[in-house]
Amino acid sequence: MKRDIAFRPVEGVAIAIVPDEQAATATPEQPGWQVYLLNDNDEPLDNVLVSSNGYGTGPAGEPIRTSTLRHSLPQVPPRSASPIEAIDPAVFHLHNQYWVSYYLGGQVFDKKFIFAPESIGVDQLMMIPLIDQAGVLHS
Repeated sequence: MKRDIAFRPVEGVAIAIVPDEQAATATPEQPGWQVYLLNDNDEPLDNVLVSSNGYGTGPAGEPIRTSTLRHSLPQVPPRSASPIEAIDPAVFHLHNQYWVSYYLGGQVFDKKFIFAPESIGVDQLMMIPLIDQAGVLHS
């Protein structure tokens, strides 16, 4: 069954985490952060499902796992970015995983984007042309 499915590599799709003063996690002391799904393809992404969670270990070595959040986007237009969720800086010390599944041209694609602990922060910002903002990009 699985061997009968042609798995093509994911291209032109990325996850960006961007500082955002308007994000739900923003406080006067610390800016908020917003997670975006980027589609840099010439075709729209259809029936997009994004599953996000965080995991790692605490200071005493105890395992930590966040709740799993699921998001559905009917379509992400070509050459665009769609907001997925606000992310709390309190989980930046964890692995932050985004598992993205979508249809492109009738073919199903999926990919896990995993941000390593401490890889999200102001010192890792780079310019992301598709959204014309600085952020942390994983492609």
